[in-house]
Amino acid sequence: MTMSNRRFFNGRLLKAAVFLTTIASFAVAQTRIEVPKNKYTPAQDVELGQQAAKEVEQQLPLLRDDGIESFVDRIGRRLVQVTPPELQHREFQYSFKVVNVREINAFALPGGPMYVNRGMIQAAAVEGEVAGVMAHELSHVILRHGTAGATKQQPFAIGAIAGAIVGAIIGGNVGQVVAQGTQFGLGTYFLRYSREYEKQADLLGVQLMARAGYNPLDLMHMFQTIEKQGGGGGPQFLSDHPNPGNREAYITQEASQLRIEGKAGDSGEFARVQDRLRSMSPAPTTEQATRQSKKTPAQSGQPAPDARNIGTRVAPPSSRYKSYTEGNLFQITVPDNWKEVATSSSVKFVPDGAYGQVQGHAVFTHGVELGFTRNEIHSLQEATQEFIDGLSQSNPSLRATGGLQGTKLSGRNGLTATFTNVSEVTRRGETVTVFTTLLRDNNLFYCIAVAPQSEYQAYQRSFQRVAQSIRLTD
Repeated sequence: MTMSNRRFFNGRLLKAAVFLTTIASFAVAQTRIEVPKNKYTPAQDVELGQQAAKEVEQQLPLLRDDGIESFVDRIGRRLVQVTPPELQHREFQYSFKVVNVREINAFALPGGPMYVNRGMIQAAAVEGEVAGVMAHELSHVILRHGTAGATKQQPFAIGAIAGAIVGAIIGGNVGQVVAQGTQFGLGTYFLRYSREYEKQADLLGVQLMARAGYNPLDLMHMFQTIEKQGGGGGPQFLSDHPNPGNREAYITQEASQLRIEGKAGDSGEFARVQDRLRSMSPAPTTEQATRQSKKTPAQSGQPAPDARNIGTRVAPPSSRYKSYTEGNLFQITVPDNWKEVATSSSVKFVPDGAYGQVQGHAVFTHGVELGFTRNEIHSLQEATQEFIDGLSQSNPSLRATGGLQGTKLSGRNGLTATFTNVSEVTRRGETVTVFTTLLRDNNLFYCIAVAPQSEYQAYQRSFQRVAQSIRLTD
C-alpha cells in the first residue's frame, strides 16, 4: 500500500470512527439537569422527611399486603440504584409504601419516603406506568426540590415545615388542624412544584426509567391515563404536578435519545398485583379515610376555644398598611392592625378579637381569608360558582345580593360577588365579598372579605385596597 493510499485509508477509518462515535453519543444523549440552589443540607431533608412521614402514617391508611408492598419496593429500589453518582445522597433513607385510598396520586417526602396510592396502581396499564410515576417522584427527592423551594423564602423551623407538608397532603379540615399555626404555602414547596421543577422531574424521571430498563414513554402514557380517568377525586396528581407545557413533546424527544438498559416489568408480577387489588374491598377516598383522624384543638395542642367574645370589640382598619409574602404564591398589603393567622391551606388577616375556633373549625367576623382550591373544571365562572356552592353548604344563611361581576385580580381576569349572611358566632347579619381568579395551574385562587353589615361601610375601602394589592407569584 502506498503512503498516499495508506493516508486515504486511515482518513476513511478516522471519519468512520468519528461518525460512529457521533451516532453512539446521540443514541445515549440526555438533557443535563442543573440542581437548584439549596441552603438546607441533605441531612435536614432526611430529618424533615422522617418527621412528616411519621405524621402521614398516623393519618393515612397504609395497605398492609406483602405482595403489593414488595412490588412497589422492588420498583423503587431499582430506580434508586440507577441514580447518577453526582446526584446520589448516601444519607437519604428511601422507603416505598402503598396508601389504601382510591385517588390517582403519589407523593414523596424530602430525604426519601415515598407513598403510592392504591388508585394509582389500579389505574396503570403496565408496570412501566407505575415506575414512571415513581421515577418522577424520586426525581423531586434526588434534586431536593422541596427544600430548594423553601430556600427562596425566609428560614423555617423543620417542625413547622413538616406540619405544613402533612396538612397539604391530607387537606380539608383535618389538614388545617394538623398544620395549625404553620405558614401558608409551606406545603406547596413540597407538593405543588413549579413548572421548572416539574420539567426537571420529568426529564430526570425518564432518564432513570431508561437506565432501569423501563420504556421512558410509559411516563407520558401514565400522564395521559391520569387525564382520561381522573380517579375518585379528579386528577389530583396533575393538580399537584402542573404541566410545564409541551410535556408530551419534550418527554418524547428525551426518550428518543435514550438507550433502554435491559428490560424490566415483564415478569407477570404486575398482573398478579392488580388481580390482588381487584379482589379487595374498594378503597376509600382520602377524606373518608382521614375523617376519623380529625383532632380537636385540645388534641392538637391548641387552647380550647372561647367563642363568647369573638367579634364583640374590634377596632376599625388602620390607615397604615403592612406587606406580607405568602409562600411562593402571592404578596399582599393589609392594615397594620390586622394579624396573620395561617394554616397549610389558607391564610387570614384579621383584627384582634375577630378570630377564634368554634366546634373544631376556624371562624372570623372581620377581615379577609385567602387560599386556593382544586379546580378540575378549568373555567373561571364554573369554578367560582362551584366554590360559592361549597360556601353555601357550610353557611345556609348565605344569600347573593347580585350576580358574578368581572374584575381584575393581580392583573388577571377575575370575578367578584357580594352576599349577606348570618354570623354563626355573633348571630348578626354580615356582608361577605368574594374575589376569585385562576392560578397558572388552573386551580382557583380566592379572597373572602367579611365584616358585620353595620360596620361594612368602614371596611369596604380597606377590602378594595387589599384586593388590589394582591400580586400572584405562582
